[in-house]
Amino acid sequence: MTNHRIGPAAVFAACALALTLTGCSESNSASSVAATSPAAATTSTALGSEAAPIPTDASPKSSESSGSAKLTVTDIRIGQHEGFDRVVYELGGTGTPGWRVQYVDEAVQDGSGKSIPMSGNGILQVLIDGSAYPFDSDVEGYAGPNPLPGQPGGTVTEVNGALVFEGVTQSFIGVTQPDRPFTVSSLSGPTRMVVDIAR
Repeated sequence: MTNHRIGPAAVFAACALALTLTGCSESNSASSVAATSPAAATTSTALGSEAAPIPTDASPKSSESSGSAKLTVTDIRIGQHEGFDRVVYELGGTGTPGWRVQYVDEAVQDGSGKSIPMSGNGILQVLIDGSAYPFDSDVEGYAGPNPLPGQPGGTVTEVNGALVFEGVTQSFIGVTQPDRPFTVSSLSGPTRMVVDIAR
């Protein structure tokens, strides 16, 4: 019987080949996502997965931000999914957001005490902790429509405001019916805070 010894050079070459193939696999995966249509990319990366469970609880939701968070809302989007509407707050800056989201009787702006008229029969107040003014986060703040109208047939009627006051971004979501169940979560790449509201 003949013994075949594998030298260090052969082992190194095999490892290099394995790493190359792994790198190609990840690269091809990223390329396939980038090659999808803009609408598909929006659904998968901006609005998140449509397979999220339908919310069943309307109680207040909260979570703490990271200690060093300095985040600014850069975009707001509304999407429709099977059984729920999704509001996405895209964030630029550093850290991870915290939140306090609950139903309120009236939309009242922090600081000024100004009452904000809202369409719909219910109002969700969204407070994003770990927020910063654009000059502190070094990113450009949201400059889109305000209020941002909901889509026909959905439960979200509008999203109003993304104003920062004392380290908190305040926004309001108008809904067609009061006390619709909702969930709140965060996503990364880019950083987003997501509010899903049942229809």
